[in-house]
Amino acid sequence: MLAKLIVYCAYYLKSADWYRHSKVFFYDLLENSHSRKKKYFDATMIGLLILSVIFLIYDIEHNDSKMGGYFELAILMIFVAEYFIRGWIHSDAYKVIIEEHEKALYLNLNLNLSSVFKKIAARDLEYIWSPFAIIDILAILPSYRPLDILRIFIIFRLFKLFRYSDSAKLFADALASKRYELSTLLIFTCFLVFIAGVSIYMFEYQAAGSNINNLFDAFYWTIVTLATVGYGDITPQTTGGRWVAIFLILASLGVLSFFTSILIAAFSEKMLSVRESRTYAQLDRYNSFIIICGFGRVGQEIARHLHNERQKFVVIDRTPHKIALAKQRGYLAIENDASNNEVLINAGICRAASAILCITGDDVINVYITLTSRHLNKNLRIISRANRHDNVNKLYQAGADNVIRPFEIAGLLAAEFVGQPVAFEAISGILHNQTEIVMESVLVSEKSPLDNQQIGQLDLAQRKLTLLGVISDNPIHLKHKNKYQVKELHFYFNPETKFILRHGDMLVLLGRKYGIDHFRDQVEQRRLFSRTRA
Repeated sequence: MLAKLIVYCAYYLKSADWYRHSKVFFYDLLENSHSRKKKYFDATMIGLLILSVIFLIYDIEHNDSKMGGYFELAILMIFVAEYFIRGWIHSDAYKVIIEEHEKALYLNLNLNLSSVFKKIAARDLEYIWSPFAIIDILAILPSYRPLDILRIFIIFRLFKLFRYSDSAKLFADALASKRYELSTLLIFTCFLVFIAGVSIYMFEYQAAGSNINNLFDAFYWTIVTLATVGYGDITPQTTGGRWVAIFLILASLGVLSFFTSILIAAFSEKMLSVRESRTYAQLDRYNSFIIICGFGRVGQEIARHLHNERQKFVVIDRTPHKIALAKQRGYLAIENDASNNEVLINAGICRAASAILCITGDDVINVYITLTSRHLNKNLRIISRANRHDNVNKLYQAGADNVIRPFEIAGLLAAEFVGQPVAFEAISGILHNQTEIVMESVLVSEKSPLDNQQIGQLDLAQRKLTLLGVISDNPIHLKHKNKYQVKELHFYFNPETKFILRHGDMLVLLGRKYGIDHFRDQVEQRRLFSRTRA
């Protein structure tokens, strides 16, 4: 009966919206680094921690401070509540119960509650013995006033800052990455302290003028000397003791040098993560931005145009000199592999990214980035680059919305517009960022004078405009050549003069901006004039 009740409660919690929403809320508040709630919570907790330490220090000399007592009680309640909520987030007991219940049903066995409780307890102990959870407990102890000695644990309240500060976490991660080296150094240092402490004790105990009266004094002198502090309150008086001091001083130089080299190596390796974290923090402030994967020639041109149009974007490339170039130009840049899920998630692909451009020079990498991006965000606009024609379908199958073929486009432009100086002037103007040269579209609306007109009747050459192509979904145009499918539409590149326009088509024109504007105005005036006459 008890097992059925426990299983029923587990399934109820699984299906309860209030339980799921509560868990998501507290996860965003305490654990989700991309949540604004966590940023506000962390800032508040840092302020409370500093105030609590100040009040505890003040209370040492003012035991009758009522305000300090009330404030400490409030802080204690917040710390305890935070501790248990974090444990609740870490351990999903109902999932363990459901998993064991379904396993027992599959094997036609009875649910073993003791096994279930052991697994739940193991998950809880995993949290309890985690470093941050231990620091949380030790930070609560100073609030127990009957034992004044527990106030020494006030230092662990400052250690709690590691939980709320990203910079402090990076410092802790840097030390954790050198755990083996630091452990080795600690073992050697303890061995050295033990040998030197016992040796100085043997030589100096009860010697004339010696201040080493017990083993604690010997170890105290050893540690002070090893740290190169040298207070001078205890000095060796015997020849043997002085030889121990010489040996310890020389050994301390090696220990400190080794320790310094470990720290330098750890922080040097973490500097890339520090720079990336600053970029991620800046991206968190953007409501919408574009991710550019690859900073070759194509990526550099796209970034330049986006920068000129004041659009937000970030560059991801694993080549150091390309990232250095991007940063030199003032772009946000991340030196990492864009095909890595974690890199894209940290860059905000699931949060505020509006589009991703997969434009590396390797089609295989572009396919992989496209697959990863589509898996992470089903609604993201993905534009990919294909260097080879046989990879176009692969990119579409991987999830790309559009595929660009820069080399094929360049070849088509050169072949189709050879001998047309106006066209080359327009294309060259766009490539060289001449602001008067633009590429714009003109819609063929219903009852427009362009409707049912042949391309050759538009006199675009006399207007010094070049028709790059026509975008249309009208099936009547499918008989024409040079068509490229773009989703449900077709792009008819450099259509022949007999191409008849239909309403709904869109002309893509190259030329000077005022030339295109004048053409558009004339079309609109003729359309309005024809409507007035009718």
